[in-house]
Amino acid sequence: MNNKNSLSSLALQKFKKNFWGAFSLGLIICIGLVSIFAYFFAPDASKNANQMHLSIHSKSPGFEVQMLTIPSGIASDQNFLLKLFFGKENTDTEIPIQSYEVIADRLHYVEYTSDGLKGMEKQIDLKRFPNSDYKSFIDNRSFIFGTDKYGRDYLSRILIGSRISFFIGFIAVFISLIVGLLMGSIAGYYGGKIDAFIMWIINITWSIPTLLLVIAITLALGKGFWQVFIAVGLTMWVEVARVVRGQIISAKEMQYVTAARALGYRDYRIITKHILPNIFGPLIVISAANFAAAILIESGLSFLGIGAQPPMASWGAMIKDHYNYIILGKPYLALIPGICIMLLVMAFMLVGNALRDALDVKA
Repeated sequence: MNNKNSLSSLALQKFKKNFWGAFSLGLIICIGLVSIFAYFFAPDASKNANQMHLSIHSKSPGFEVQMLTIPSGIASDQNFLLKLFFGKENTDTEIPIQSYEVIADRLHYVEYTSDGLKGMEKQIDLKRFPNSDYKSFIDNRSFIFGTDKYGRDYLSRILIGSRISFFIGFIAVFISLIVGLLMGSIAGYYGGKIDAFIMWIINITWSIPTLLLVIAITLALGKGFWQVFIAVGLTMWVEVARVVRGQIISAKEMQYVTAARALGYRDYRIITKHILPNIFGPLIVISAANFAAAILIESGLSFLGIGAQPPMASWGAMIKDHYNYIILGKPYLALIPGICIMLLVMAFMLVGNALRDALDVKA
């Protein structure tokens, strides 16, 4: 059989012709790479981009200031990979300054203040700097997205916050697929009382509002990073189970399943080797939709304060921290993470629609 005429090849060709689907897939890949290597791209590579400078809080995008870094003298034993994936443990002190000068082996500087006021004058011995080279510890810092209400670099927080929104989709979908495939396969293949019992569990779970169920599971497991991922995954298996059950009920009457039974194959092999590979189309589509739903649920939980906990960066938590700035003249502090959530969710939905069209054998 010619590979170019196989169903998977035809589906791939149809997907490539869908501009918005291919574009959205490219966007998702870019966001995924940024989230994995967030600390490499972030201007503030400290852990969680949590360097606070209260004197420059809530500054507009493009804000620039001189930054004095005072070394702590504590050597870091972090290796390169830990810094790349988990951020740098920064023990140095960063101080925004207005001006500085050297007088008698001491560095005199004026701290930065807003509204044209003159800041406090302070001084430090040049011996605090290696080889008294103070100039290499003073640089012009530019904040492309401005700063948040704690004076942290907003671009860095956005980049690092993408990790939670992006990876919660993968983990939640993975958990929902494991539970949903197991429950749906058993219910659809065996039927009878087993099917009735599993459908009873599905209907009860389905009747509880998703956000309320996630909140209940989160409170039971505790607040935290992984707890939210597990809670979201455990609430999304119902849709997968219903789809798998319906597909298996239709597929188990097919001739290839009857032939497999006649050959004496076990039920486990018939389900995993013969039925499930033939129903992956609907599962791929529903998984793409679940990606988007998981991102929205996590954002809602972070907004309510029971998602990722401070100082961990999260797009939902960033909206929560700054939504009141919409009426205080700085709406971008809430709009930027909101737009990021919208773009990522829309990208997954468009990919799901493109996959649905590509896998539609009737088209």
